[in-house]
Amino acid sequence: MKDATFKVRIHETEVRVGARVTSYVVRWLVGPKRWKETFRNTTQAQSFRSSLITAAKNGEAFSLRTGRPVSWQREENAISWYAFSLDYTAAKWPYASPNHRRGIAEALTDATEALLKSQKGAPSREEIRIALRSWAYSERLQKGGEPPADIVPTLRWLERNTVDMADLSPDHDGATLARAVLDRLSRKKDGTTAAGTTATRKRVTFNNAMEYACERSILPANPVKRVKWTRPRMAQTLDMRTVVNAEQAARLLAAVKQQGKRGERMVAFFGLMYYAALRPEEVIDLRRENLVSLPTKGWGELRLTHSEPRSGSKWTNGGKARDRQPLKHRAPGETRSVPLHPELVRLLRHHIEAFRIQPSARLFVGPRGGIMTDRTYLGAWRTARKNALTAEEAASPLAETPYSLRHAAVSTWLSAGVPPAQVAEWAGHSVAVLLRVYAKCVSGQEEEAKRRIAEATRIDRKPTIGRGSP
Repeated sequence: MKDATFKVRIHETEVRVGARVTSYVVRWLVGPKRWKETFRNTTQAQSFRSSLITAAKNGEAFSLRTGRPVSWQREENAISWYAFSLDYTAAKWPYASPNHRRGIAEALTDATEALLKSQKGAPSREEIRIALRSWAYSERLQKGGEPPADIVPTLRWLERNTVDMADLSPDHDGATLARAVLDRLSRKKDGTTAAGTTATRKRVTFNNAMEYACERSILPANPVKRVKWTRPRMAQTLDMRTVVNAEQAARLLAAVKQQGKRGERMVAFFGLMYYAALRPEEVIDLRRENLVSLPTKGWGELRLTHSEPRSGSKWTNGGKARDRQPLKHRAPGETRSVPLHPELVRLLRHHIEAFRIQPSARLFVGPRGGIMTDRTYLGAWRTARKNALTAEEAASPLAETPYSLRHAAVSTWLSAGVPPAQVAEWAGHSVAVLLRVYAKCVSGQEEEAKRRIAEATRIDRKPTIGRGSP
């Protein structure tokens, strides 16, 4: 073979630390010629290097023209699904929020299950999912060094046993594989149908990944566009069974307060969700300086600037469970003003005085002074729900989560006749989303609607019997 040789030497991976980017370089020698390939993360580099070593150990000839094993018969830009998915997550990482990063990892993990080309020597399904979601698809963890020893065999198996990206092209099995992926994304791990919103969100991620493959000239066309996929039905409106009325809300807040010092610290926490329609992550971020006015009488005002959603330490830049972010659906620097109900003003004034909240301090902290955790406030909520609701109410979806308090606030505003545009501004929604989700609340309460119908159809006079009746 004129253009091939068996004389190959593969060097250790070289790490280059730049001012902004760390890269990983694989170097090897094919005959007299030196070759190198640069990667964005260590997993891709080790995957490529191990493939070269395997080919050399198997006695394969290497091409003097491409530097790759002849058996590969690939162009330079060819890549496996696993390697491509690593590159895609690395490309999206800097521009995605922590929760979006987690969502990307969830979608790609499910897609990988549908894009395995062999089951020979396969790790368990759970081992594959853990390896991908706990390390491979977290750019922050990858930059920390080598993967944990217990997941290395799984990652190595995935390097060799996912389909080639070329198989997803239209002239190969693109449409068939894309349909298999979409079917997997539409189901939970146990095989049951996933929620419509979940399936749609994951489909968007996979479609975006295929568009990225086209952008990189890895695929000539997006295979998803060749599949006629029926979008799952999604619940568009709020389940009113979850929404508390004023009397029920008062009972729940009282039950929170009765839980000793811990509960007393969280009455205003839940009050902000019920009276001001704040999301839990918005309440957690609040500082005293966000309170524009707390008058002794009447309405106050709150100005929101950030939120701290919980996404998990694998997906944040700093490795904490929560990362401070701009307000949802708003650009960095945008704020949102919300009126404070007089009762909420009273709760906040008491909270600040009782717990001596300093001007720049957080309004709400955990039992040991750290950031308020889900475990802390959800535990208090479950206890309050158990103690405050009747047996019939507790058996229903009523107030299953604290988020129901936000739904109650928005529903109350709409039912009270506040214009939807104003409600959307206070709640941090778009008007379109508000009207779709809270459609049942816009025209007023159900009982009021029935009263109006009864009034319109009421007959006050006695009916006459025939024309000639006296």
